[in-house]
Amino acid sequence: MRVLVIGAYGLIGSYVVARLLAEGHVVTGAGRDITGPARQTPQVRWVRVDLAKATVEDWLPLLTDVQAVANCAGALQDGPRDDLAAVHRDGVARLVAACVQAGVRRLVHISAAGVAAHRALGVQGDRFNDTKLATEDLLRASDLDWIILRPGLVLAPAAYGGSALLRGLAALPVVTPVVHADATVQVVAATDVARAVALAVRPDTPARRAIDLVHPKAVTMADLVGTLRRWLGLPAARLWRLPPGVARLAARGADALAWAGWRSPLRTATLDQLRAGIAGDGHAMERELAIKPLSLADMLTAYPAGVQERWFAKSYFLKPAMLAMLATFWIVSGVIGLCRVPEATTVLTLAGMARTPATLAVLLGSAVDIALGVGVVFRRRARTALLGMVTVSGAYMVGGTLWRPDLWLDPMGPFLKTLPAAMLALAALALLDER
Repeated sequence: MRVLVIGAYGLIGSYVVARLLAEGHVVTGAGRDITGPARQTPQVRWVRVDLAKATVEDWLPLLTDVQAVANCAGALQDGPRDDLAAVHRDGVARLVAACVQAGVRRLVHISAAGVAAHRALGVQGDRFNDTKLATEDLLRASDLDWIILRPGLVLAPAAYGGSALLRGLAALPVVTPVVHADATVQVVAATDVARAVALAVRPDTPARRAIDLVHPKAVTMADLVGTLRRWLGLPAARLWRLPPGVARLAARGADALAWAGWRSPLRTATLDQLRAGIAGDGHAMERELAIKPLSLADMLTAYPAGVQERWFAKSYFLKPAMLAMLATFWIVSGVIGLCRVPEATTVLTLAGMARTPATLAVLLGSAVDIALGVGVVFRRRARTALLGMVTVSGAYMVGGTLWRPDLWLDPMGPFLKTLPAAMLALAALALLDER
């Protein structure tokens, strides 16, 4: 079959694509940023499409000779990069219209476990539920051979979003902070979701059904994080039941950072979803699709953790800490330079530089420092800013060696301290990828 997968490089989408390719299907992958995925999976035909903005006319050429569509795209919360109504409802409505025009009958849609009418969680939580529910309603009203799949908390060998956050929490030293520790969730393996999609796209699979994809056994958040810690091979840590107010304060900060382009899974919508729990019909997969879902223990046994998982989990919270430290260091350094221009100028004039170019060098250097510090705060500029920090550090050491080589032996180590700052920027650069 020829299958169009939307959101094909996301956590669920990537496993769906892998399963479809393994079964011999021809796959077209659609997404907003396909540069990396195109390098990783060249056997897929990649197309740059934004579900939230694509028109019916945009979809029609992509649906030529396609027998099925799998929509794995979604968002958790409104923000600068995401519009829940546009992604979950309006975009899918245009996709459905395009499928009708192109004669594509089969559409498999990934929704979420627990989606229901009149579910009240909070402002953002309601938006997630209501837009997901609206999409399910419009599919039910269509003439397509639709199948709605509702996964619970998806776990996979790869980590992204909420599953990455859970690993980071599990790897914290001494204590493990967990909010809503007694809330229960039902998990599902990404590989089981991919199997379900591969079955659902087949024309002989009965259509017009909504199927929950969850394991029957629910686990508490505390047990889940503790199990992940043991899976990572880390010694036991004391559980800290994080007060919801403290967690919500951190989530508000993450919401604010979304305006700078950072998509943290620790959002207010996440807390609302966790507070209500993630639940579904644990027997639906086996009853409807003849798939016996992996339990939490089984899937972790199937995905043995190695040093790469421990490195990722331990560095999860170090990444934002590095970026915050670098932003503070460079901005403060630039501000100090601007506040003490005469003193900084004197350092250069004592080495033989004329006062005017020395003053200009101080002012320019301070402005560059502040620009780099501010740049790293914004996701789109962060990579360029980090590379700039490394370059400026190198230029600073080379120039300083030419004009004031004696400062290498200065007891305060102004040159020596530049080396670890540059290495910190390189480390942050290595951890910058989101997927």
